[in-house]
Amino acid sequence: MEEDRPLKVVFASPAEHFTDAAPIGNGSLGAMVWGGVASEKLQLNHDTLWTGAPGDYTDKKAPAALAAVRKLVDEGRFLDATAASSGLCGGPNEAYQPLGDINLEFETSNQECCSYKRELNLYTAIVSITYNLGEVQYTREHFCSNPNQAMVTKISANKSGQLSFTLSLNSICPERRPTLQKSGMDNASGIKFSAVLSLHMGGAGAKAAVLNGQKLRIDNADWVVLLVTASSSFDGPFIGPANSKVDPVSAALKTLKMSTNVTFVQLKAAHLKDYQGLFHRVTLKLSQSSTVEKASLEKVGGTIKTTAERVNSFQTDEDPSLVELLFQYGRYLLISCSRPGTQVSNLQGIWNQSITPAWEAAPTLNINLQMNYWPTLPCNLSECQEPLFDFMASLGVNGAKTAKNNYQASGWVTHHKSDIWAKSSASNGDPQYAVWPMGGAWLCTHLWEHYQYMLDKVFLENAYPLLEECALFLVEWLIEGPRGYLETNPSTSPEHSFIAPGTGGQLASVSYSTTMDISIIREIFLAVISSAEVLGKSDSTLVVRIKQALPRLPSIMIAKDRTIMEWAQDFEDPDVHHRHQSHLFGVYPGHTITIEKNPELCQAVANSLHKRGEDGPGWSLSWKMALWARLMNSENAYRMILKLINLVPASEQFGVNGGLYTNLWTAHPPFQIDANFGFTAAIAEMLLQSTLTDLYLLPALPCNKWPRGCVKGLRARGDLTINICWEEGGLQEALLWSDKGNSVLNLHYGGQSTVLRVSGGNAYKFNGSLQCTETWPLEA
Repeated sequence: MEEDRPLKVVFASPAEHFTDAAPIGNGSLGAMVWGGVASEKLQLNHDTLWTGAPGDYTDKKAPAALAAVRKLVDEGRFLDATAASSGLCGGPNEAYQPLGDINLEFETSNQECCSYKRELNLYTAIVSITYNLGEVQYTREHFCSNPNQAMVTKISANKSGQLSFTLSLNSICPERRPTLQKSGMDNASGIKFSAVLSLHMGGAGAKAAVLNGQKLRIDNADWVVLLVTASSSFDGPFIGPANSKVDPVSAALKTLKMSTNVTFVQLKAAHLKDYQGLFHRVTLKLSQSSTVEKASLEKVGGTIKTTAERVNSFQTDEDPSLVELLFQYGRYLLISCSRPGTQVSNLQGIWNQSITPAWEAAPTLNINLQMNYWPTLPCNLSECQEPLFDFMASLGVNGAKTAKNNYQASGWVTHHKSDIWAKSSASNGDPQYAVWPMGGAWLCTHLWEHYQYMLDKVFLENAYPLLEECALFLVEWLIEGPRGYLETNPSTSPEHSFIAPGTGGQLASVSYSTTMDISIIREIFLAVISSAEVLGKSDSTLVVRIKQALPRLPSIMIAKDRTIMEWAQDFEDPDVHHRHQSHLFGVYPGHTITIEKNPELCQAVANSLHKRGEDGPGWSLSWKMALWARLMNSENAYRMILKLINLVPASEQFGVNGGLYTNLWTAHPPFQIDANFGFTAAIAEMLLQSTLTDLYLLPALPCNKWPRGCVKGLRARGDLTINICWEEGGLQEALLWSDKGNSVLNLHYGGQSTVLRVSGGNAYKFNGSLQCTETWPLEA
């Protein structure tokens, strides 16, 4: 399978920039492989290495500020309300930090390096580097093992005694932080950290020596295996570093000891078994066996194209195998940066080289963190979602204090950005992004989504209190408005402004009942009602209050230009090409606007997308792609693919036109990992959509671009797993099965539909006319 359809990110030279390096990770420990010939750099990260300490996310002055803002909004003084909203802002976020570098300085002859190749194989999650110096071929293999919680490197040569190098470790992470702004404490203890390296080598003449107590010198080895483990003193979001009982050196050594007597072959086998058990659940082939595609992988002379060259040529060859690669790369990255027991995937996953990363590399809750986890369920990686739920539980604890003290409300709340300490209060800065108490609510939609896909009642029972308390805050956050509706006030549409009426063109961001606020609240209320029905809690006081509140929420409105209104009033938009699609939440990732039930609103959504335009940062393009897919518009979904698969120079520091770096990371720019995950989820949405009662096969397939193909292992709501194959642009065969779901399902393809009774433990095969041609029990 590998040789027939390689899934490799290929480079023809060592990395020159961070975004040229190849990422590996085991969920918590990550590394970037640069692949130099004379010198190799392995940049290390650990998911718990952050600045700061737990903070106080309450503000006794906030209730008075809230009352003042609400009064100004009621009076229509939106400019003044925006200015006054700074009284609701809190302190800064903490920042994700790099751990350090492993540097390998090789002795190289004067002979020219040739036949260099560096590649990341998605089938194996291994980075390999090969090159020749004279008659000697050198090989390096790098991977991060989840079972052994270690980074493993093997360096070898095809002739004896040819490996000589000096090894050193260094870190730019400072020993002490400057003053912690949120606590005001000078010289506060920060998180301590450690990385430990062991070295094994072979060869009759192999020697090792310590140089100046700082470096290791290896001479005349046949092969060398390096193992690296790392740890920090982080002991959970509620224990400050000064009070932590975790010794990172002891912890890293204990982890390393697990692999003391394990051979490289055994380490690699355990790594492959673990990784491939997740990765191989889903396969995707688009227009397979095309001679055009085979040619697109090769240059003249038969040499393999680099991935960057494939990205550059995509605008002309539209190679569908590159779409496959990018789809699976999102799954690879998710497996590599989010595993049970790790921290949540941040704005850069787990990979970061700077002590001052863009936007602190912090989990950002007004789209980015949620997008990181969009592929988990449809793309069959539900385990990778567990860190998100752990993070939400911590936010729930801190967020209850913020809700009570800042807003005098029950339940829990969090805002647009957080950190490892589960910061729940609004950030410092512009109310345009900071004053947005909907972050926790958006996250909570993932709880009900998880149940819908997995039908795990035990999970829902455990998750329900978090969902319930979130909804309780929303019920109390809603207030009686002058229009007779229940309104949110203050309210912002994330990071966007409007021209305040009567101000001569001045910009404001704070008003009431933005479309996104109401869409998220409606989604949560419906999720609570549905969850309560499953759990037998429908007669609870909260459910009764929600059922009373739902019909009093404002409806989604259509503006005079036939787009979806972003704000409660049809304000003039100073930036019609704004990067956020917040007002379209109800279509995707929400479910309250559908083609079947709301055709007029869906047309307004399409108008809104046209108005927003096709440009934007990477995550914006992925979101637009998913929105067009949910609207079952294959042509425009595909246009977003064309926009995203576009090479971005590594030197570009900041911009709003996204694309891909040479290592296939997505760019804002700078690097943000969210669009990698959004792309993967959007491809899945083009091929399969579902509710608990309906299943749509190939709803947004660009038939003229991918006339043949097959996807296997996608997941659908109702505990369904689906395989779909198509030929000449039409459905050829579909296979679906469920382990435990029993349901009546409406199966849709094109203009056809049929009703299927699904029994758990059975598989069902359908032809292109949706006729069930075969049924059989799954093997025990």
